[in-house]
Amino acid sequence: MKAFVFPGQGAQFVGMGKDLYDTNPKAKELFLKANDILGYSITDIMFNGTDEELRQTKVTQPAVFLHSVISALCMGDEFKPDMVAGHSLGEFSALTAAGALSFEDGLKLVYARAMAMQKACEAVPSTMAAIIALPDEKVEEICKQVSREGCVVVPANYNCPGQLVISGNIEAIDEACAKLKEAGAKRALPLKVGGAFHSPLMQPAKDELQAAIEQTEIKQPNCPVYQNVDAQPHTDPAEIKKNLIAQLTSSVRWTQSVQNMIADGADDFTECGPGKALQGMIVKISRDVNVHGIA
Repeated sequence: MKAFVFPGQGAQFVGMGKDLYDTNPKAKELFLKANDILGYSITDIMFNGTDEELRQTKVTQPAVFLHSVISALCMGDEFKPDMVAGHSLGEFSALTAAGALSFEDGLKLVYARAMAMQKACEAVPSTMAAIIALPDEKVEEICKQVSREGCVVVPANYNCPGQLVISGNIEAIDEACAKLKEAGAKRALPLKVGGAFHSPLMQPAKDELQAAIEQTEIKQPNCPVYQNVDAQPHTDPAEIKKNLIAQLTSSVRWTQSVQNMIADGADDFTECGPGKALQGMIVKISRDVNVHGIA
């Protein structure tokens, strides 16, 4: 069975999508439509901008979404997923590619998400850190030990066995990283991100995005979508909407999502969009499946 997966923020690079734009009329039409929807030329930044310009929140998330979705939609008959999933931001790409969201609504929600997250990041000094080579249970235990009122740290991204990203207040992240190294983590690396994504500190962004999601039509997708919040397959629009609202303050259960997809029959994974991050994670989750990408 074929699974298609969609990357999240951090996969972007200057020049992303330009080949598609130059060689595929459908891709060009969608990119130009995106410029109109957003009210600025995102293609100029994606194709010819600087790394710094591409890292702007209002650009990064829509850019990754556009590259991912347009890559999938331009595959034609080759895009016939039995199931889909996306990592964080990539869940919006997965839902759009699977027909649950229209291209326009998907892009508008991603832009609203980006702006809401930027505001939440500016409100409280916060960050994330990658913890390497420590069991998930130990990371969870130390996060609970460190967390207290006004100083939160939680598991944010279950990426693959031996790689879990934590998220929270800067003070809490620093304290947790020290304890995790003492507990045997090979590395505890603070990430260059603007805030504590997928943690309770994103509550203001969740509240803002919830209003936008509730006003958006979500249809039954063409195949099951394995959502970040519970790693389970969903086709019911009401459930999809509820999980999408919960996503910003909940952990990304990527390891569990891939494991469940494999248990349900997936043996071929294709990453749609920039980079190869998800391919690397899937290989670490299972050596028994085919993994490749399109860009």
